[in-house]
Amino acid sequence: MPREIAVYGILLPTLLPLFVLSLLLQAGVDWLLGKLGVYEHVWHPALFRWCLMAVIFGGLALPLYH
Repeated sequence: MPREIAVYGILLPTLLPLFVLSLLLQAGVDWLLGKLGVYEHVWHPALFRWCLMAVIFGGLALPLYH
């Protein structure tokens, strides 16, 4: 996989689209977990959301650099 993506002549790091994709995935998972009532059982919802974002982004970025 390329380390950079060319968009109209501008080189973007591959992690940028992966980060945007992970934001979208995290928003969907966050909405689903909210509807299921998972956040009522979580000690610190904001920390849980941040960790969820880190796990999703790491899961998407790891195959790129492995």
